[in-house]
Amino acid sequence: MADRRILFVHAHPDDESINNGATMAKYVAEGAQVTLVTCTRGEEGEIITPELAHLAADQEDGLGAHREKELAAAMSALGVTDYQYLGGAGRYRDSGMIGTPPNERPDCFWRADLREASDHLVAVIRDRRPQVLVTYDEYGNYGHPDHIQAHRVATYAQALAGVVSYKPELGEAWDIPKLYWTATSEKIAREGVESLRAAGKEIPFDVTEEMPELLTPDELIAAKIDAEDHADAKRAAMLAHATQISVEWPYYALSNNLGKRAFGLEVYRLARGTRGPLHPSTGAEADLFAGVA
Repeated sequence: MADRRILFVHAHPDDESINNGATMAKYVAEGAQVTLVTCTRGEEGEIITPELAHLAADQEDGLGAHREKELAAAMSALGVTDYQYLGGAGRYRDSGMIGTPPNERPDCFWRADLREASDHLVAVIRDRRPQVLVTYDEYGNYGHPDHIQAHRVATYAQALAGVVSYKPELGEAWDIPKLYWTATSEKIAREGVESLRAAGKEIPFDVTEEMPELLTPDELIAAKIDAEDHADAKRAAMLAHATQISVEWPYYALSNNLGKRAFGLEVYRLARGTRGPLHPSTGAEADLFAGVA
């Protein structure tokens, strides 16, 4: 077992590469054990590749199986070998958005029993014994039901995993010292918008003006991971998710065709644990393991 171990919990294939790809590649390169748990196969994702449109949920419903292959390719690009789906591939289905038919399906992740879903993650936590857990905030970063549910499952599981008397058949209790939420720096987002403008890119939706609540004020950011040396790996991982992400590096867009800037610098809020030493130039942690490993 590696001395440093980190667990990422995400809702769909591609979320990990967009939010944490550079961080994951950096820690793999440094010899840490990097584990990814993806909660659904993303069956309801909007397909941006015309020749694969037939895989859509309302046609052949083959997108989930295809995205398994995309995730495998992305993990290869990042060097991550330890990845799995919560409860096994296909156990929980992509929930779509609130108010849509997919969100009413009994097998969707949004409607999963919280303790049952959390127990799957408890078993992973107790087996891998990570010092750091990374997931979303209580809003799921932008409000998607699966992101919110991933937050709930990860939060509940990390609490249950440390309880000695809770389901010992799932493994020996393990308390995770640090829990982080992925974040979008308000400062970096504004710089990204200006970079898009300077590059002559269309900005039909300016998140800094229209949905500033999705951004994290920089004074709330605990860690800034400089993984620019691994930006190429992040780019390759994002390219692997070809049904979901259009990449014109360093810019990318999802099915909404809204251009965004990708960064090798990835930032995090500390939700549980004690902050480690701060880097003098950023005033934030430069290592998610700071103080615990």
